[in-house]
Amino acid sequence: MLEKRNGEIMIDQLIDCGVGHIYGMPGNSINQFVDDLRRREEDIDFIQVRHEEAGALAASAYAKLTGKLGVCMSIGGPGAAHLINGLYDAKKDFAPVLAIVGQVPSTEVGTDAHQEINLETLFEGVSVFNRRVETAKQLPDMLNAAIREAYIHKGVSVLIAPDDLFAAKQNINLKKISGPFFQSSVIPKQETLENSKELIQKAEKPIILAGKGAFHARDELIEFAKKIKAPIVLSLLGKGTIPDNHELNLGQHGQIGTKPAYEAMMEADLLILIGTSFPYSDYLPENTKAIQIDIKENHLGKIYPITEGLLGDAKEIISILTSTLNESTSDSFLRKYQEKMKKWNNHMKEQKEDETDPLYGPQVMNAVEKVVEDDAIISCDVGNVTVWTTRFLSFTNQKFVMSGGLATMGSGLPGAIAANIAYPDKQVVAITGDGGFSMVMHDFVTAVKYEMPIKIVILNNSKIGMIKYEQQTEGKQNYVTDLGEINFAAFAKACGGEGFRIEDFSELNGVMKEAFQTNKPTIIDIVTEDIAPLPGKIKFEQAVSYSKYLLKEFFNNGSVEFPDIKKTINRLL
Repeated sequence: MLEKRNGEIMIDQLIDCGVGHIYGMPGNSINQFVDDLRRREEDIDFIQVRHEEAGALAASAYAKLTGKLGVCMSIGGPGAAHLINGLYDAKKDFAPVLAIVGQVPSTEVGTDAHQEINLETLFEGVSVFNRRVETAKQLPDMLNAAIREAYIHKGVSVLIAPDDLFAAKQNINLKKISGPFFQSSVIPKQETLENSKELIQKAEKPIILAGKGAFHARDELIEFAKKIKAPIVLSLLGKGTIPDNHELNLGQHGQIGTKPAYEAMMEADLLILIGTSFPYSDYLPENTKAIQIDIKENHLGKIYPITEGLLGDAKEIISILTSTLNESTSDSFLRKYQEKMKKWNNHMKEQKEDETDPLYGPQVMNAVEKVVEDDAIISCDVGNVTVWTTRFLSFTNQKFVMSGGLATMGSGLPGAIAANIAYPDKQVVAITGDGGFSMVMHDFVTAVKYEMPIKIVILNNSKIGMIKYEQQTEGKQNYVTDLGEINFAAFAKACGGEGFRIEDFSELNGVMKEAFQTNKPTIIDIVTEDIAPLPGKIKFEQAVSYSKYLLKEFFNNGSVEFPDIKKTINRLL
């Protein structure tokens, strides 16, 4: 009877589940499995990253972009600890990810051996499945169980295995009790649908807040919104669900959102939440009737006290509702905010098309917009760059990936690496600040090694800009937010990629175009001015706290640019 090493059996299982690549670094407690991967390199790719955090962030981004299982691996001890940030990113954004983590030899577990830590405790808070394999015979079935749990719960599975168990052999016809994963369709009860229909028909000012869970339902969402005459507001992760220039789109919501989105939300008499876990309750109306559509039952009513909850896939439920609803005859609420959105867009256009120096975020987004292809993948990092990208870069059919729930800096580059693997024939662009990029810049070498023609646009203000602004809005003086200057274009060339540096407006469009014509991993390092990413709607308490900061600056330094600040705040209040 034929036997195979457990590592080989695992590779067969992963391939059967559609896994084509794994992110990781080799090391002492996974060397046996890595050797199996070496022998099967034509069947499954091992993407060698320079830091396990980047590998976990890439696995998370891959799962977000495709809905498929993202897989990363590490040694035990320090390698496992490095995975944590990327795995929490997957957890918070409900991405199916599998982490295969090595451990000291099974005969040494519990002896405080070199590099041994309690891995089960380490991963407990981040995982939906978190088990250590104790015998060789368990390994294949436990791998199946880990994959199933990651898909079912849209979360992180951690499979911990001492390295010697990967090398153990067993019968290749071993029964796999876990079996394959099947996802069934869920349809809400008829009574719930009828109640929801009645709420919608009675509403005079309905508004839709759509998130990533509605991305695959663009046509259905637009048809539904047109029928009930409701504007659509998008969560951060929902950007791209419908085109930014669509007549129903009021833009993003929350701190990074638009003024029309905020005002319409507060005036609405019915809130329809679709595929979103929008976390900012201050930006949602009080005591308004609400309907929520979500694929996960435990999400219903989690972010807002809903009147009705519809469990199931957004595409299917929206279609059912649309087919049974009468078309609304009142569109005054929609038209009111469409007019406000036209004025907002004109104001954004003025900022984007400003041709003066120094450069700032909106101008950069205007230049990027001219070279980004219609079906590109945009990986956005966290910080001020999030505001400039979501507010000023107009999407048509592009895909968008970023760290939403965790909002971890450093996610832009790993997201671009994952996007290139997921969609090798599409243009991939990462947009990041210098703070976020410098956290993971070592893995630009990964893009060079695997010849990924990704473009990295860095808004380089030599500061942690978002933190600087947060300190100001809390009425505090700025402290330790300045960063040292780095020439990232020179760094790109040192790594074997292409590097371009832009320092004033006269260079912006020409150099950007030239950079996007290269077929190598490329960094476009843009020196920008530090400006506050003011929210679309400034609340009174924010203005008060910001005034405290200005007064402290004045009395400590003797001067502050009051006219410019006052003009900016008055424009957005």
